Amino acid sequence: MARTVARVIVDALSELGVRQVFGVVGDALNPLTDAIRTTEDLEWVGCRHEEAAAFAASAQSQLSGTLGVCMGTVGPGSVHLLNGLYDAAKSHTPVLAIAGQVPLAELGTDYFQEVDNDALFSDVAVFRATITSPDQLPQMLETAVRHALGRKGVAVLTVPGDLGELELDTDRPARFSLNPPLSRPEESAVRRAAELLDGSERVTLLVGRGARGAREDVLALADRLAAPMVLTLKAKEGFEGDTNPFQVGQTGLIGNPAAASALNDADTLLLLGTDFPYRDWYPEGKTVIQVDTEAAHIGRRVPVDIGLVGDTGVTVRDLLVHLAAPPAGTDGARDRSHLEKARERFQQWRQNQARLADPAHDKGLIGRVRSSLDNRTHDIRPEALAAVVDRLADDDAVFTSDTGMATVWLSRFVEMRGERQLIGSYNLGSMANAMPQALGAQCLDRGRQVVAFCGDGGLSMLLGDLMTLKTHRLPVKLVVFDNRRLGMVKLEQEQAGLPEFGTVLDNPDFAAVATAMGIPGIRVTDPAELEKAVRHAFDTPGPVLLDVLTNPDEVAVPAKPTVEQGWGFAMAKLKEIVRSHGDDSTP
Repeated sequence: MARTVARVIVDALSELGVRQVFGVVGDALNPLTDAIRTTEDLEWVGCRHEEAAAFAASAQSQLSGTLGVCMGTVGPGSVHLLNGLYDAAKSHTPVLAIAGQVPLAELGTDYFQEVDNDALFSDVAVFRATITSPDQLPQMLETAVRHALGRKGVAVLTVPGDLGELELDTDRPARFSLNPPLSRPEESAVRRAAELLDGSERVTLLVGRGARGAREDVLALADRLAAPMVLTLKAKEGFEGDTNPFQVGQTGLIGNPAAASALNDADTLLLLGTDFPYRDWYPEGKTVIQVDTEAAHIGRRVPVDIGLVGDTGVTVRDLLVHLAAPPAGTDGARDRSHLEKARERFQQWRQNQARLADPAHDKGLIGRVRSSLDNRTHDIRPEALAAVVDRLADDDAVFTSDTGMATVWLSRFVEMRGERQLIGSYNLGSMANAMPQALGAQCLDRGRQVVAFCGDGGLSMLLGDLMTLKTHRLPVKLVVFDNRRLGMVKLEQEQAGLPEFGTVLDNPDFAAVATAMGIPGIRVTDPAELEKAVRHAFDTPGPVLLDVLTNPDEVAVPAKPTVEQGWGFAMAKLKEIVRSHGDDSTP
């Protein structure tokens, strides 16, 4: 019996190992969702917003390294996919989006809800096409999937509403065989890089996500070079923990002074699998070697002396072969003082941070003085919340984080030890990603702990998909940093010398909202109750929302604060005080 267009697509997704499809049902998708309904090993996860569906599909792809799939129906349904798809594109992860369309005969007539999908998705997709005949399948689907997997991006396949039920004249199984390439740089370039490293006194590594698959090789290289290892946020997973004696944390706005000094004190920087975008955080006047699989990434952030285009693991192993061997009878040819200095400074910074994270911090003398200035209402310190979650969460937990201050606290206080994994909108920088990404992550493994670090602004933006967690009984633990602010924007304004404006959020009791939706909600206002509440949330079966009222005036000091930032912050606070006094005197 000949198969329909919808059946060919759904059968192919099943054969590819896709287990969930995320979306919102609707007219043009009806043949496809009906085919999913009758496919035993494929689950339809009906979301309340297509943006959440796209974020969930992106999360699954990032965690599994395989294809994520989402769907949106005609017009607005497809438009709503865009933000989540941009996140997938910026994260370089393969996602297939199937978009509905008006009937073929109505294309180009400005029909009800008609949107030109091929134009709409032109910037976000590595492949986009509209099926106009059943005979284009399965070849067009194969092409879309190969583009998504081969180019690690988004492919969009548009299906007009009257095509899904049509049968193919000539049918065959879809074929998706792909052999990912493993590239390596030229040996002469590796040899020059090794000679340059041999001649350097102080080498620092900047390690990114692209190096995660080569952990042991990178550790061996750091040992050979006696090099401290600065991590990007995405490299926390794979390189943090006590088993890495070289890492000194992160750089950038969420970084620490040890990482900043490790970069500044080096004479040579070796960038491994990272396209760290913040140019202001690269030190000047250093010799730079960069390893990346993409030639276009070499030198686009910082001037590079030697660029090595290739797989990080292969390239690092080649470098180890060409580096000069330590003299016989010695522990190593290099002075390790650069590494030791960076590590000592990192450990001191961590000890200072741990004091801030103590829930009893504000009861001590220093804490009482500090809280009288920045926490007069005695709200819970966000550092304390993040630290308790880190201590109580499983060693194989999946963490997601909203863009903004929630990511700052996760980056500083949650260690990606053991088999923990981490995803967030770390390239696009979207709000509202943590909860839907956790949704997708939990669908992969309902028995694995998934913890979402949610900002109150982010959570409220896609609040409706709390119902998706409840409907599908997904045991995600939502930790809400409820500071009643758009915290990162507030901090940016104050560092620029501007008074806080437009950032205050009139929040509901999120725990009560969750409870009304059928999800256990826990609200925490007392620092003394914090650990008990987190433990209770983790021990409660099913989804739980933990609404923690955190200090809105908490300051995340950057790794190398400038005089201008300090002066701007002081001026902003003065303006806020003056404005506040003026408000108080208003009748």
